[in-house]
Formats: sequence, structure tokens, C-alpha cells
Amino acid sequence: QVQLVESGGGLVQAGGSLKLSCAASGSIFSINTMGWYRQAPGKQRELVAAITSRSSTNYADSVKGRFTISRDNTKNTVYLQMDSLKPEDTAVYYCNADITTFGWKQDRYWGQGTQVTVSS
Repeated sequence: QVQLVESGGGLVQAGGSLKLSCAASGSIFSINTMGWYRQAPGKQRELVAAITSRSSTNYADSVKGRFTISRDNTKNTVYLQMDSLKPEDTAVYYCNADITTFGWKQDRYWGQGTQVTVSS
């Protein structure tokens, strides 16, 4: 069993900052890419940022220069530092991780989602 648990969402004014965390736990042998997606009402889920096990990163154009993804491999945790937030960043944010378990099964796991609301 593998679980991803997110924290850090909330309500913030435009221009403010939030930091999201996502911790993976369970029968984990290794974690490859970890990432953050978001889904706004009436829109499709979109990639926000991703980070490989060697810390190579990838960002959506809309968040480049404002968001920073990082990870702590000792804690199986990925972070998303969000600065200069805009109302259009309002969405439910989901983390995911490509995990190989001790049963040698590789799969993509998702967190439950955390709401981020940016007021104007």
C-alpha cells in the first residue's frame, strides 16, 4: 500500500505565497518523478511542475519564475513553493509520484488534492 498525503493549501491574497507539501509512505522501494497538477472548476487537470529523481525540473509556462518544485528524498516528500500568486492559480492541487514498490510493481500514485484559493 502506498499513500500520498498533501498539505499546505489555503486562502491567500493575490501576490502572496503558499508552500505545498506531499509525503509518500508505504511499501516504497524507489520514487522516480514526482509532480504537481492542478484542476480549476470547469477545466482539465494540467501539469504545474515535475521533478525527477535527479532533480531535473519542468514547469508550466504559466508558473515559470513564480513557482519552485523541490524534493527531499530522505523523507519521500515533494514541495511546491508558490510565490506571486494570482487569482488564476486558484485550483485543487494534486501531487503524484511514479513509485516502485518492494513487490517490484511500478505505478503512478496520486494524492487526494488540496484547495488553493487566491483572492484578488
